Amino acid sequence: MYRNYNTARDAQGCGSGFGKASFFGHHRFRNNYFRRPKYNIPLNIIDNESAFEVHLYALGFAKEAIKITVQDDVLYISGTRTIDENNSPNFSHQEYPIKSFERILNLNGQVDTTKITAKQVEGILIVTLPKNAAAQQPAQEVTVS
Repeated sequence: MYRNYNTARDAQGCGSGFGKASFFGHHRFRNNYFRRPKYNIPLNIIDNESAFEVHLYALGFAKEAIKITVQDDVLYISGTRTIDENNSPNFSHQEYPIKSFERILNLNGQVDTTKITAKQVEGILIVTLPKNAAAQQPAQEVTVS
């Protein structure tokens, strides 16, 4: 099963797992603990024939304020924006961050990291992760004798 971990600096806890097997793997953070999903934004992952598409709800975050990096087969996506402290919202309920977010996805060797692209359309950040040759091979059925 693949796992996705939302993170926040200096927060401790556990991430949430979801979905089907093989794309994202178990990713440990330093000191062998998981960071809790404090500053997360919703995301969807679409599994196409030749690529995975990660759709992140990044409404209000300018594309210049979003940073996407890959290190050690892990995709890091973060965004920040400044909020006027004198005019900050007085939330009665808040489900998504207004100042910053960070998402970390383990790629498990299934993505050609040299060809990753990203675009922002109507507040949705779309990161295209082209599959490498091994990830595009169809599943093989094994006959039980």
